[in-house]
Amino acid sequence: MSKTILITGGARSGKSVIAEQQAKALGPRLIYIATAEVRDGEMAARVAQHQARRGNEWTTRAEPIDLPGALSETDGQGPRLVDCLTLWLTNLMLADRDWQAAAEQLTRTLGQQRDPVVIVTNEVGAGIVPENALARAFRDAAGQVNQQVAAVSDEVYMAVAGIPLKVKPHD
Repeated sequence: MSKTILITGGARSGKSVIAEQQAKALGPRLIYIATAEVRDGEMAARVAQHQARRGNEWTTRAEPIDLPGALSETDGQGPRLVDCLTLWLTNLMLADRDWQAAAEQLTRTLGQQRDPVVIVTNEVGAGIVPENALARAFRDAAGQVNQQVAAVSDEVYMAVAGIPLKVKPHD
């Protein structure tokens, strides 16, 4: 059963927990595709917290750059949870990769999946306009990628204080 679910929200809004619950409801074999690159102690602590919360029922695959490839390679093995799209975008931009082409490849890949995919992303456009050009470029890119993925998703949720608000219902 192919299905794509996008879960967005602000920092610490409960997105990941909601996404984990959604993925668990889609099947017993669970694959977690982690896009984070551990670059400092704070990120290491966040990763450890996520891993401890998930427990041993998840198979984790780290993939900071080739998200479409990771999805293709794990298709047929059960529901996948991608956490998160904005870290993936950050990695692409820091590696000076063509993030627009990568986002287009991602949306094509999502349309070809046999197994469900739940994707976490950050809503970065609700705050003030950033002061510097790099932050504005990232905010704009994240908004564009989120819109592209939302357009091909069957369902979209906004996480607010740990509560999922459905903003795009499945037809």
